[in-house]
Amino acid sequence: MLRQLAGEQARLRSDQWRAVEALVTAGRRVLCVQRTGWGKSAVYFVATALLRAGGAGPTVIISPLLALMRNQVAAASRAGIQARTINSANQEEWDEITGGIRSGTVDVLLISPERLNNPDFRDLILPELAATTGLLVVDEAHCVSDWGHDFRPDYRRLRTFLAGLAPGTPVLATTATANARVVADVAEQLDPAGEALVLRGSLDRESLRLAVASLPTPAHRLAWLADHLDQLSGSGIIYTLTVAAAAETATFLRSRGYPVASYTGQDEDAERRAAEADLLDNKLKALVATSALGMGFDKPDLGFVVHLGAPPSPIAYYQQVGRAGRAVSSADVLLLPGPEDAAIWRYFASLAFPPEEQVRAVLRVLSDADRPLSTAALEPMVELRRTRLELMLKVLDVDGAVRRVRGGWAATGAQWHYDRERHRRIAQARTAEQAAMREYAGTDGCRMEFLRRCLDDPQAGRCGRCDRCTGTPVAEGVSEPALAAAQAFLGRPGVPVAPRKMWPTGLAAAGVPLSGRIPAGEQAEAGRVVGRLSDLGWGARLRTLLADGAPDAAAPPGLLAAVVEVLKAWAHSNDPWPARPAAVVAVGSRRRPELVGSVAAHAATVGRLPLLGSVTATGPPAGAGGRANSAQRVRALHGTFVLPPEVAAGLAGAGGPVLLVDDYVDSGWTMALVARELRAAGATAVLPLALALSS
Repeated sequence: MLRQLAGEQARLRSDQWRAVEALVTAGRRVLCVQRTGWGKSAVYFVATALLRAGGAGPTVIISPLLALMRNQVAAASRAGIQARTINSANQEEWDEITGGIRSGTVDVLLISPERLNNPDFRDLILPELAATTGLLVVDEAHCVSDWGHDFRPDYRRLRTFLAGLAPGTPVLATTATANARVVADVAEQLDPAGEALVLRGSLDRESLRLAVASLPTPAHRLAWLADHLDQLSGSGIIYTLTVAAAAETATFLRSRGYPVASYTGQDEDAERRAAEADLLDNKLKALVATSALGMGFDKPDLGFVVHLGAPPSPIAYYQQVGRAGRAVSSADVLLLPGPEDAAIWRYFASLAFPPEEQVRAVLRVLSDADRPLSTAALEPMVELRRTRLELMLKVLDVDGAVRRVRGGWAATGAQWHYDRERHRRIAQARTAEQAAMREYAGTDGCRMEFLRRCLDDPQAGRCGRCDRCTGTPVAEGVSEPALAAAQAFLGRPGVPVAPRKMWPTGLAAAGVPLSGRIPAGEQAEAGRVVGRLSDLGWGARLRTLLADGAPDAAAPPGLLAAVVEVLKAWAHSNDPWPARPAAVVAVGSRRRPELVGSVAAHAATVGRLPLLGSVTATGPPAGAGGRANSAQRVRALHGTFVLPPEVAAGLAGAGGPVLLVDDYVDSGWTMALVARELRAAGATAVLPLALALSS
């Protein structure tokens, strides 16, 4: 079976045998912290075969990603093991699979951690499954710990599964990316009695050559890729920090003749699977990916990993570069950091667990409700965006303060403590990780040793392969043609913005009499912005201009020129405006009146259009702004915009669309609600134009 998994020459190493022995003969709980490619799957498949031969029940593997499940099902099949998966995409097969488990024809069942708290699965399948499990495997176990770089609250549901196991059932947890603090946390959750067997091995990756190149601008970094990508061995992955950067990089590299594709969490599953298959088949030179392509992807002959921007943690970096060099003698790993990385880190840090007052507000709403509330029903009543709200609810569920039931979430009435000190320490740990990532980029010492020390590897030492050990820095020069092409590509302004067409659900509960589809006669048209805040090209300039605390001033000439270019391209694009604007209106900005006013005035002057004035907002500022969810944003803005008489009068005689100018589009509801007022006052159409889009 091992030869079917890993080749004719494969043999279990002593530490692998020790893990198998502890599981099969002693029924122990084992945590394996071993480098990527060590062979953790061989341990649980060999243990499964031995346990099944002895009459044990099926192995259950908790796996975080569908892509990872696909790889594991294929590996099990090669080893003669029947593996199935239960997930949201195959609910019609659940009865057949559970029947196979009862009859003994299914050897391995793979499920996601999220499945553990699905009400139907938790209440109908999990109790019987836990009682008959022969081996429980927790893959990527660092996700269990909120100290880890990739904490997932659903992993904490494992305590329910562990509590339901028959006495003496072996448990294996595996990870390649856990420092001492995370190891201690995971081991304690695995076995609160403190008897878990922890097997830590060397985290050196002997095939990897680590290097860093410090290039001055995003254009230089793209130009470097254009000049050197064909010199990197085989096929590989280019990681970016944002979805926008992945799309831009892939588009640019394709324009330079490279067969590449982008891969992000916003792509459809079928698109991601097709991209994975093309890379596996070496039809692509590279996938340009966000962290969505991480733990779930296994290509043993991957020849390189390049990071266009540094991840916020050296531990996360080690995990991602571990994709390369598993079955080749040498693979290149290159980091191309940029000063803009820190701003992206700050944004992701802002999505951490909410402050206590917001958590208490959610608990009060649930406690006062006479029925379970879905996430969508909760949104109008709390100032949290959906992703952050769902994360918080999962943590509260694990803590016992709420419970997921049919129809949504319900408060349990249990006392709950906000562990402010723990959240503070976790935030400090994240800040320390960011500092360590900066230190990695600038270290004079061995880069692999640095990463291994961040992971508390007691065997860490010089690798003899990285750019520091060998004294062979990466050539940082770029050709003039590649740099000129990258500068031209990144300097092109203009990003389409889709209009809002549906009101958020649940507005009635917030006292706003709006619901369903926004009538066509009240909608804005599709709009344009100069760039995204996350863009490689315009992003840095726009972030500086719109940063909290930045002085309000007239738009600089270069930005005004970009606005004109956006308007020209809009008029002649494949999706042009319905008619040329007949007038310009500004959104009255409390924070940046001079900036917005200067852009509106310039657009009016260049287009020889009347500037009708500004739509003003009454009442207190909207407050949470882009940090609130859509329902809260509409509630805060509804009924606050007033059209001055001169604007209303100008609309009556405009005779065509109105160009509506603002500084920034985040949720899109300011533009939508102002457009609604303008349409009601007689505007035939409203064309939104802003400087920046949040993402």
